[in-house]
Amino acid sequence: MSRVSYVCSVGCWLAVAVLLISCSSPQYKPEKPWHTAGGFQNTYAKHDQGFFDYWHMRWFGDVDWKDQSQQAHLVPQVEADLRAIQQPDPEKRQVTWIGHSTFLLQYQGLNVLTDPIFSKRASPVSFLGPSRLTPLPLSLQDLPPIDAVIISHDHYDHLDADTIHYLGSDVQYYVPLRLKRWFVEQGIDADKVTQLDWWQSAPGAMLSVHATPSQHWSGRGLWDRFETLWASYVIDIGDWRLWFGGDTGYNEVQFKEIGEHFGPIDLALNPVGAYLPRWFMEVAHVDPAGATLIHKDIGARQSVTMHWGSFQLAAEGIQRTLDDIAAARQQAGLTEQQFQVMAIGETQIF
Repeated sequence: MSRVSYVCSVGCWLAVAVLLISCSSPQYKPEKPWHTAGGFQNTYAKHDQGFFDYWHMRWFGDVDWKDQSQQAHLVPQVEADLRAIQQPDPEKRQVTWIGHSTFLLQYQGLNVLTDPIFSKRASPVSFLGPSRLTPLPLSLQDLPPIDAVIISHDHYDHLDADTIHYLGSDVQYYVPLRLKRWFVEQGIDADKVTQLDWWQSAPGAMLSVHATPSQHWSGRGLWDRFETLWASYVIDIGDWRLWFGGDTGYNEVQFKEIGEHFGPIDLALNPVGAYLPRWFMEVAHVDPAGATLIHKDIGARQSVTMHWGSFQLAAEGIQRTLDDIAAARQQAGLTEQQFQVMAIGETQIF
């Protein structure tokens, strides 16, 4: 091989290597402070507790860990109204809380799910991990045809492989940056997955999805923390504007920015669970008081509490959660209608 041919050959292989690396790396934007060379980070807090820190706190610390399974009867639950769910009035803004962060949003003929998990456990395996405290109010087979699914991040209590396999490629998925690959690996058609960075939007005729910041983290294993992005969302279904919080801690900047860009919000789906002990959970999970701050920052007219009552992920008991919601509501000067507790399985018109 001549020197020229050798140089050309090496140059071609280098070009291919660069192309492959660029295709497989995250969409890194150094001008965005939540981007890093290897993934993502919170911009207003540092999350440095890991898997082993959690289990050390859980089993070897002095935290008073309540057994929520003994208090599961305190979680409000009702029988699902399958007729209303399967035959909704398209002119009414309808919300069904299926549990945890899973909601069915129905309006203008569209059916949208948030962070759907229909499995018994929030876990990579069927025999270990947080087990469902309260029964599912309906099954996947009871759902109407789903048009869109909104995913906040890749933790097992928000991204459930069995549920995604059931829904398949008949729906459009909206996911945070760098999570599309996981869906394609599960057999979902690539064109059915819309990947968004914070402040990016996917506009549509009847459904527009806007990814907004949250303060959390990501990872489905021991070695992939922060590799994919986490997000909250502003969801426009026709003239109805919702905010879906996913999973988040609080800071005094980002939620005010969401309010400035998108407020007022008709309805916020607002996380309140998995918040004790505060020294461990504060960065990644708001408590009810923090959720009322988010309610005000984003300009929400109403909030529905979520991310509690289905899986035990932290130390607080069910009664403590209910008491703290009531106290936070009163402290914030909000009514039960403005900052409310729905029953699992309940369908409401907003």
